Amino acid sequence: MTPVVRAEGLTKYYGKRLGLEDLTLEIKPGEIFGYLGPNGAGKTTTIRLLLDVIRPTRGTITVLGADSRDARVRGRIGYLPGELALESRDRARDYLAFLARVRGGVSAGRIGELADRLDADLSVQMRRLSKGNKQKIGLIQAFMHEPELVILDEPTTGLDPLVQQEVMAMLREVRTSGRTVLMSSHVLAEVQEVSDRVGIVRAGRLVAVENVAALRERAVRRIELHFDAPVPREAFENLPGVRELRVEGASVRCTIDGRPDALIKAAARFTVVHLVSAEPDLEEIFLTYYSEEERRHAVQEPA
Repeated sequence: MTPVVRAEGLTKYYGKRLGLEDLTLEIKPGEIFGYLGPNGAGKTTTIRLLLDVIRPTRGTITVLGADSRDARVRGRIGYLPGELALESRDRARDYLAFLARVRGGVSAGRIGELADRLDADLSVQMRRLSKGNKQKIGLIQAFMHEPELVILDEPTTGLDPLVQQEVMAMLREVRTSGRTVLMSSHVLAEVQEVSDRVGIVRAGRLVAVENVAALRERAVRRIELHFDAPVPREAFENLPGVRELRVEGASVRCTIDGRPDALIKAAARFTVVHLVSAEPDLEEIFLTYYSEEERRHAVQEPA
């Protein structure tokens, strides 16, 4: 099966500054591929190379079985940029109608359906739209022609939670239809919710490609437990994965690497009245992952 995206040795320098180095990656048909990394890691550079907005310093790219420079490929892609500039006096409806004609014809009904799902007002001049409403227009234009490949750079920026969930539903529908999504984000929760696999990029280098379950195994969570009476510190000391332990009377605070099974079993010996589990911050997952990589390399390297 031909990959939807194939990059081999993809490298981009901006003068002397590294943007991306030696990226080798395949994205399969019918999957949602999450592309994770903090700001400046190389996510947007990768997307711009795939779209032929910029050219690589070296390396090769194929998209939908063709060279990324082939203009015919672009009509088969839906793209939402991370920074969406919609500042014209045109109303959103007219802007989308223009794009529909450029793309060979998209029905007004299809545009209206997406606008209803995202609660987007198409009668407003685009320059008067809020950041969240501009994002909705960007999403409509990315999805409306039912492209074979949807590329989204930070798709839920500025959206309220209900609309975010609708976007996740739209992504699942793309996958169900056999089409493909590349979603770049620094928000772990939304990537975990819909992605089949994730690539982790750091400082311009792809450091891992994993399924979502494997990524969650590396997660660092902050846990806070409250009991109906004071608990002994020794009941929670030396538990697998438990770090930064603080026991203060009837409360226990700590961080957990990976599975919380040992902590939950220890807490079950007492009466728990309240529990808070903070979802891991993406930076924390990266730090955990990178520290493991650095330890591995340190062991492998000769003294």
